[in-house]
Amino acid sequence: MTRYVALFGSINVGGNRLTMADLRHAFEREGLTGLETVVASGNLLFDYDDRPLDGLEDMFAHVMLDRFDFDSFVAVRDRAAMAEAIEGNPFTGIGADNLVHTMFLGTQPDQTAFDKLAADQAMRGMEKLAIGNRCIYIDFANGVAESKLTGAFIERRLGCRGTARNVRSIARILAKMS
Repeated sequence: MTRYVALFGSINVGGNRLTMADLRHAFEREGLTGLETVVASGNLLFDYDDRPLDGLEDMFAHVMLDRFDFDSFVAVRDRAAMAEAIEGNPFTGIGADNLVHTMFLGTQPDQTAFDKLAADQAMRGMEKLAIGNRCIYIDFANGVAESKLTGAFIERRLGCRGTARNVRSIARILAKMS
């Protein structure tokens, strides 16, 4: 069995309140094993055999909509992808761990769309952006709360959905995946 993490977008933000016990229980009912939550913002560790992962993210999103009435984007990543989210992030170790993020995306962003996003953002704010494998890296130099660079804005510009985690949270998730 391989250990994975499901990263849920839009949990415990806005009106989408959900206990992590309810989240675990919903996916126990789906037959997943080794369920464990990390940080109360929708990070669910689970074990999964080496079957193809195609459709797994869609299954998680469907369960969220069916059981909790949440339209949640879900990114599923293995340990290597989570390690890359820290090691491949060019802002790790430069910016503060709570301000440096990886936004995990549903698809690989188009380079031209990313370049336009980065150029436009450079004129709007202090954030720095870099592209990764099915993710983008962001340094929210002046804080996330002060930034005009929102997840919804990024999703519209790149044409794909995503959910972000800061380096501190990714490190906590990665430590539990060992």
